[in-house]
Amino acid sequence: MRVVGIHGIGQTFKGAAQLKPEWLAAINAGLEEVKGIKLGDGDFAMVGFGPVFRPDVTRSGDSAIDLDDVDPDEIDADEQAVLVAWWEEAARLAAAAPKPGNDPERDEEPTIQGNEEDTRVRVPALVQRALRQLTKSRFFSEVSAQNVLLFGLRQVRQFLHDPDIKAKVLARVDEAITTDTRVVVAHSLGSIVAYEALCRDTNWNVDTLVTLGSPLGIRKLIFDVLTPKPVGGVGASPKVRRWVNVSDEGDIVALVKDLAPLFKGVEDVRVYNGWKSHNGSRYLNSKQVGEVLAAALARG
Repeated sequence: MRVVGIHGIGQTFKGAAQLKPEWLAAINAGLEEVKGIKLGDGDFAMVGFGPVFRPDVTRSGDSAIDLDDVDPDEIDADEQAVLVAWWEEAARLAAAAPKPGNDPERDEEPTIQGNEEDTRVRVPALVQRALRQLTKSRFFSEVSAQNVLLFGLRQVRQFLHDPDIKAKVLARVDEAITTDTRVVVAHSLGSIVAYEALCRDTNWNVDTLVTLGSPLGIRKLIFDVLTPKPVGGVGASPKVRRWVNVSDEGDIVALVKDLAPLFKGVEDVRVYNGWKSHNGSRYLNSKQVGEVLAAALARG
């Protein structure tokens, strides 16, 4: 397959066969913007790792979370810090948003209040308030449910720290990427998966890695525990000719928009996705991503 896609969080109950048509259509829409090559069904493969996180018997994995019952023992300090950082970023973006009438898609944004209770707020009250505020934000429209936010963070944790889960996820990547693969496109948590997969010694010949809405730059929870571990504050380089990291200024998941200071040779690119700033399809169908894919495919 010439192009391989790797999805992000929130796809626990979707398989690769379901996601492939959505991704392929969005990628081709982006290629149309630059009059690039159109991909056929045989040119694209989708890695669907969500089912790895699907509970076998218990229904706790997809039950709604009652914020009043959030157990502080279930939210560690690093996860709490990320939730609060997302909350503060949402408040900052809401305050800086255009006034109604300047941007139709950004009109009537619900009020997002900042973190006024500082460190004196006890856990889980701080987590509860952060989640409540985040669910009001259109910036988080596609990942706004409390259970998606918390289980999304938990999936990140499990991939990075559970060897069995990591092995199962990477095995699915290994099945999709071949010596013919020229581009790997990865969104959100998928960018962490793709990064670690491409840092290993393989016989692949991937030309370009494209990361979309990536949380790779979040310290402690993600960056500092990557495999291989960063050395001297600099992460290892994946085995590709080119790495392009694409983010929207309003994408709260990608808290650290510029990865170039953390990884050698990364090209940081901005796109505008409207309020759905973390939406995978809006990243994929952008002209900027189309240009990167077209260039990589033209080379081979």
